[in-house]
Amino acid sequence: MAEKSLPSVNTESIEEALHRLSKKPGVKAWLMLDRTNGTVLKTNGQISAIRPARSSNSRNSLPSPTGGSFSTDVNVNTNNETQAAQELASMVWSFLSTAGSLVDEIDSEDELKLLRLRTKKQELVIVPEPKYLLVVVHDTPPV
Repeated sequence: MAEKSLPSVNTESIEEALHRLSKKPGVKAWLMLDRTNGTVLKTNGQISAIRPARSSNSRNSLPSPTGGSFSTDVNVNTNNETQAAQELASMVWSFLSTAGSLVDEIDSEDELKLLRLRTKKQELVIVPEPKYLLVVVHDTPPV
């Protein structure tokens, strides 16, 4: 499957940075989403280990990004892994949309630059770039 190109973004330097990132201690996985519709462009790590895919019945309540394809940097390319990545992408997309609306309501001349969501088990760092969204999931360091 052909990888989508990211116009005006140096794809090689992004690829290099993402591969370096995936080797950092504590990084469980990362996803790259299309900024316009939330489609999963790339992923690394086992998303299903972070959040197992739900059955098709429970997915109905999740907002879903429109269309798209899925490519992976890991050898695990099962339906379960694809579904888990798409479901996580959908939740991140919804969270980002809500946070963006909040920022816009507070100050319409401001913009969202970074979101960090920390739980007891892990932290999600969401970086909205002009053409894509980068989502990094890593362990929460002990306090």
